[in-house]
Amino acid sequence: MTIPQQVLDTLATLTIEVPSWAYGNSGTRFKVFGSPGVPRDPFEKVADAAQVHRMTGLAPKVALHIPWDKVEDYDALKRHAADLGVGIGTINSNTFQDDVYKLGSLCHRDAAVRQQAIDHHLECIEIMDATGSSDLKIWLADGTNYPGQDDIRARQDHLAESLSTIYDRLGPEQRLVLEYKFFEPAFYHTDVPDWGTSLVHCLALGERAKVCLDTGHHAPGTNIEFIVAQLLRLGRLGSFDFNSRFYADDDLIVGAADPYQLFRILCEVVRGGGLEPDSGVVFMLDQCHNIEPKVAGQIRSVLNVQEMLARALLVDRDALTTAQLAGDVLTANEVFTDAFQTDVRADLAAWRESRGLPAQPMAAHAESGYQDQISADRQGGTQAGWGA
Repeated sequence: MTIPQQVLDTLATLTIEVPSWAYGNSGTRFKVFGSPGVPRDPFEKVADAAQVHRMTGLAPKVALHIPWDKVEDYDALKRHAADLGVGIGTINSNTFQDDVYKLGSLCHRDAAVRQQAIDHHLECIEIMDATGSSDLKIWLADGTNYPGQDDIRARQDHLAESLSTIYDRLGPEQRLVLEYKFFEPAFYHTDVPDWGTSLVHCLALGERAKVCLDTGHHAPGTNIEFIVAQLLRLGRLGSFDFNSRFYADDDLIVGAADPYQLFRILCEVVRGGGLEPDSGVVFMLDQCHNIEPKVAGQIRSVLNVQEMLARALLVDRDALTTAQLAGDVLTANEVFTDAFQTDVRADLAAWRESRGLPAQPMAAHAESGYQDQISADRQGGTQAGWGA
């Protein structure tokens, strides 16, 4: 089939933030395998992100993670990104690695620990000011492992107070985006375990507090597209962290485990206006594992999102509505699944070529020599990432 021009015009608006940490070494708690050419500093991470954008035209921004991506001169990092054709996106905080956060950060019973975590977020906002970033994303490892370990309600009070202090420091064009995760590293309870808890805190903070939905952060069987629909309905979906999982938070290539789920999620994005310029929804990857090549893995992921969005845009909404209003269950499902089963790859390849992009970005990247070049150039120093 030929993708209608209207669909192609909408696809042209799609942008996906890639995460700086996806280019470093990462893995499981058992082992992190090193890879040739892995970046040694944020400047090299940005260069890898720019290669993804050159190949796909989909990834004009790179999200940073603090303190992993701290530099002495953020103006220089911003200029470096601009020279490579990309910009700085979301700033992600980190309150899960310092020893002081063993029993929590923004939720900790000790006011001094909470203040340290608050100060870290205020530093992140200063970095946002310096880089032009508009979003501060907070994911907390806070929680407990055993019943009775701490006062669950008091921790929620501490969290509300801490978030309020951070939110009050934001500039008028900046947002706080609160992520959630139902388990790990805390196993009895986490302090922001689900979208409802995140939403409650965001509602209390104000209009510029939004929920971040990580597709890997749900219990098995959760209807994620329903959550997407509800948050869009309420105007509180701030961003996605796209990845894929088979069991838990596996952080695999987007669409690897269940492309139909990704399609269903994107159908609700389309239905709920999440592609509109004023929706404020940021599409970001949160993918990092230890066996796939880093740059190629990001290229594969952004292409998977593009392909499933193209299919979602092909849903015959008139036919679907007619079947729904008639109570015709099977026809409605058929209309839906017909769009999912449409092969759009050849059309997308031709469309990319018409826009001056490689028709086959994965092959173009392999043929570009980029991986060989960075493997040769990035000798010595310490590769970015974390050990296991």
